[in-house]
Amino acid sequence: MLGKKESCCSNRGNRLPKIKEMEIPDSIRQELEQLGGFDALADRIPQREDLEEKSRIYHALSDPLRLTILHLLKDQPLCVCVIKKFVRIADSKLSYHLAILKERGLITGEYQGNWVIYSLTADGRSFVR
Repeated sequence: MLGKKESCCSNRGNRLPKIKEMEIPDSIRQELEQLGGFDALADRIPQREDLEEKSRIYHALSDPLRLTILHLLKDQPLCVCVIKKFVRIADSKLSYHLAILKERGLITGEYQGNWVIYSLTADGRSFVR
């Protein structure tokens, strides 16, 4: 139908409709126009790779046990035996959780003799203020 405005929730094709073609609240329309329209709004979305990396970090942070580990390391580096005393899980499960935190760059592990000492990275520290 000619002249009919699209609902803000309809998704016809891949093209972004013009703001004036859509039926949206006036306050939203005005703010979008001030921002520069849909293209300007789309430009504010990070690149896919950045979103995927953030998703992996948020996944690492989504487990209360991993958050506990980060908080344990907030004040000082610790060995596995001290961390294990607080989280009370099997060695293999603790290894799994530590590996996830390491893969995401939230903690590091350095060998000191026979011991692995874990500490927060700058990124990890930013999540446990």
